[in-house]
Amino acid sequence: MRPSRLKRLLAGEAMKRALVTGITGQDGSYLTESLLAAGYEVHGLTRDPAGAKAAALQDLPGVRPHADRLALHGADATDGAAVSRLVGEVAPQQIYNLAAQSHIGESFKSPAGTVAANALAVANLLEAARSLSERQEVRFYQASSSELFGSPDVVPQTERTPLRPQNPYASAKTCAYHLVRNYRDGYGLFACNGILFNHESPRRPPNYVTRKITLAAARIAAGRQETVTLGWLGAARDWGYAKEYVEAMRLMLSADAPDDYVIATGVAHTIEDLLAAAFDRVGLDWRQHVKTDPAFERPTEVKNLRGDPSKVERALGWRAETTFEELVRLMVDADVKRVAAERNAS
Repeated sequence: MRPSRLKRLLAGEAMKRALVTGITGQDGSYLTESLLAAGYEVHGLTRDPAGAKAAALQDLPGVRPHADRLALHGADATDGAAVSRLVGEVAPQQIYNLAAQSHIGESFKSPAGTVAANALAVANLLEAARSLSERQEVRFYQASSSELFGSPDVVPQTERTPLRPQNPYASAKTCAYHLVRNYRDGYGLFACNGILFNHESPRRPPNYVTRKITLAAARIAAGRQETVTLGWLGAARDWGYAKEYVEAMRLMLSADAPDDYVIATGVAHTIEDLLAAAFDRVGLDWRQHVKTDPAFERPTEVKNLRGDPSKVERALGWRAETTFEELVRLMVDADVKRVAAERNAS
């Protein structure tokens, strides 16, 4: 963003200021809408503030009316000096780190890049927050992941379940998880880990299995493709609605004391369950349209992740409201509309 506009924002009337990394992603967009609706000034860290994703964020109905309170900054979170300068200049009361290389399959192809994005960047942000905390209050949220647990011996998983990461993505996230705890314990920084189980929405990119399935169901029903190819269908996940999960993030940074929380629905479903729900929504039998290919399987598969959200329910009053079936219907219906729009535009 241009320095003149940043100065105008920072010189304005006092209001809570938040810095959100990964602001153009699924969670970042929902969190931005939530923060703006609550009267926050929101600063976003993105590598391409003039790109298509940034434009799409700014055009969201929940963002557009508050454009005067949103500022996007171009920077790479793995650049410690750049992060330090930005955090010092913006001086946010809250930092939400949602940026990550979050595709597990890709993490096997690019482990070093994944570690840089998911661990080194967190170290940079935490150090910048620690420095800022010497002159003002700052609270830090880290987007952690249920993948930390790997294939655990106990189901459901709680905040006390041992961490056994089974892929480069989860290994880097585990490092970041411990960094947050180090800065909380060692420096007294108000820093929290949100151990989020799988959370989806119509804004999920189509290279993730949930959107790949709901988009395929919509396209097959419209006659625009015939089949979809997936990997192992037996994996079980605890799927919730991303729009609700960002509210848990905000509650963590509004609490009296920092802590780590599992954010989940407490109910798990398999990929087959997801296929059945998605294809049933468009009146099709998924078995007639789905192929499997071992090439889509990962070197190590995580079999069953289901979270126990009792701590966050008890301490912060947060509870998932949208059921699995409602979430799948929401996503399929959105993709049906997208496919219809594409067809009409062609």
